[in-house]
Amino acid sequence: MTTTITLIPGDGIGPEISSAVQKIIKAAGVEIDWDIQTAGADVAQEEGSPLPQRVIDSIKKNKIALKAPVTTPIGKGFRSVNVALRKELDLYANLRPCKNIKGIKTPFDNVDIVVVRENTEDLYAGIERKIDENTAESIKIITRKASTRIARYAFDYAAANNRHTVHAVSKANICKFSDGLFLECCKSVSKDYPQIEYKEILVDNLCMQLVQNPQKFDVLVLPNLYGDIVSDLTAGLIGGLGVAQGANIGENCAVFEPVHGSAPDIKGQNKANPTALLLCAINMLKHINETDKAQKIENALFRVIKDGRVLTPDLGGTATTDEYTEEIIKNL
Repeated sequence: MTTTITLIPGDGIGPEISSAVQKIIKAAGVEIDWDIQTAGADVAQEEGSPLPQRVIDSIKKNKIALKAPVTTPIGKGFRSVNVALRKELDLYANLRPCKNIKGIKTPFDNVDIVVVRENTEDLYAGIERKIDENTAESIKIITRKASTRIARYAFDYAAANNRHTVHAVSKANICKFSDGLFLECCKSVSKDYPQIEYKEILVDNLCMQLVQNPQKFDVLVLPNLYGDIVSDLTAGLIGGLGVAQGANIGENCAVFEPVHGSAPDIKGQNKANPTALLLCAINMLKHINETDKAQKIENALFRVIKDGRVLTPDLGGTATTDEYTEEIIKNL
């Protein structure tokens, strides 16, 4: 059965790593009809927007998208392609699994944390104003609807993936009304999941404990800003953004994307690392119930990294993107 999926190859190294992932998926025997949609800084020059409406329409039609890094033009009034996608498609849940990969040296072993970040409000609502030349103001929006929805997603994910603990993260000792409401919603939802332990932790305490004993954490659910910061921190625990996957999920659509940038400084040099995008694609395949082939790709990827002979420069090797891709395909 062939599945139609929107592919946004992005810019910078995006097209190179997208091509690598397409080759690996095809070699694994997954039948995908790629609906390729360009976006980013180059597209903005041609079409007047880094995120043309055709991209949104494609994702709405196909329900699933794989997205490589996209550059947002600077100083053009467009805040972010990623933020715009989340808003247009109501991709309310940002999912960031962070798990050690054997062969990648990190300060800690046995890290296996899932960060669930609310994606639609908080300071990212973008409600700002300049009061006078010496004062600026941003408004933090936390609603019962969004908080309850993200809490429900976190607990559903935990239940479906044999997770045991959910920590709700806040700064409710200071932001008593906004973060207080977030915690109130999380606690209320937790009562529907008696098999999962519910805990609360302040975000500053969490950050300290993550760099001392990250193995004690399982699933974290956070408002938007804290989730943005903590998810990059947890990525650092497993080797950095080059091996960190991500997904933005809504009720009707899901966009799977790595969290690293477009790295224009190595564009076209055939040394970009496609691992993060490939991990996103593996998660995407599981999402569309291609579980066996997703596991096949994941096993091949982890075997290559553990073996350590054919790795891209950022992973400590000398292999090109093409050589790394072919080595993964050989190990399928």
